[in-house]
Amino acid sequence: MVFTASLLALGSLGSVGAAGAADAPAVVAWEQWQHVPGVIDLAGPRRDGQLVATANGRLVLIDPATGRVTAFAPAYSVATGPESYIAMSPGLAVDGAHCRFRRDDVFALDPSAPPGVKRIAARGTVTKLATIPGVTTLTGIAFDTVGRFGHRLLVMGLSEPGQTRVSAVDCRGKVTSIGVVDIALEGGMAVAPRDFGLFGGQLFAASEDTGEIFAISPSGLLSAVAPSGVEAGPDVGVQGVGFVPAKGAPTAFIADRGGQTPPHAGTDSVLRLDTAALAARVQPGDLLAATEGGATVVDVRCSDRCTVTRIATGPSIAHGEGHVLILAAAR
Repeated sequence: MVFTASLLALGSLGSVGAAGAADAPAVVAWEQWQHVPGVIDLAGPRRDGQLVATANGRLVLIDPATGRVTAFAPAYSVATGPESYIAMSPGLAVDGAHCRFRRDDVFALDPSAPPGVKRIAARGTVTKLATIPGVTTLTGIAFDTVGRFGHRLLVMGLSEPGQTRVSAVDCRGKVTSIGVVDIALEGGMAVAPRDFGLFGGQLFAASEDTGEIFAISPSGLLSAVAPSGVEAGPDVGVQGVGFVPAKGAPTAFIADRGGQTPPHAGTDSVLRLDTAALAARVQPGDLLAATEGGATVVDVRCSDRCTVTRIATGPSIAHGEGHVLILAAAR
């Protein structure tokens, strides 16, 4: 079934728009933290504290404390052109499936035909979890850590030009269609915390073409949450999102993919915003959304209304890809 996009009128949220400049701290710059050739996405942390990155069709581990990069899962390999985004299981029992996603297992979009999802165990073994029907290509992946989608793995992909199918996959590989929405969505997506205003527990993704940030309900209803207020367009607009954890001192990371078309050719590095950069600019539960061109970041905060504030930007050459990964260390 095709669900027509339900664009919420601004009045239904109280107000949606950019926070006043007088109220917002100065915009900060991403740190070009660690050189990782071909990096396109990040997930984690694992139980041992390390992050997993997909780069040049392979997986690597990155120590967030030292930046040390080591090879991981040599049995895993995909083509280097497609954007094989990844998600890591925090250890989830799936509602009604009598099984669970094991902690630290990584799930990667499989761009081969037919499109599907690969599972990479914490020790590096690789298996096929599922084939995703009704899509020509896959464009996003995230875990439902909140529960409104039954703690399943959520995957989106293009079904036809200008349409995106959202599917849910359980730990046995059973695929259920959530719905098809009338807009092309791509990049790092994430499920909102329960107290994120009207959109608690819904799946968030962005349209780089329009610059809008959207929420998708468990019934497949698409809602426009807010305009990003930054530059939009193919390979330019908002592409990845992530939520600030409820506790701890946050640090954010994003993949800056190199070898792309100028002016946003990318630096082949992982960018970082440390706690000092974020402390005065974000609150627990906020959504951070980053553009593909220049890695500009906006903070979206929703309660009875939503506000959008620009908080950071990357080097102008940056080419942001995948999820905005936000870790929170104990204070």
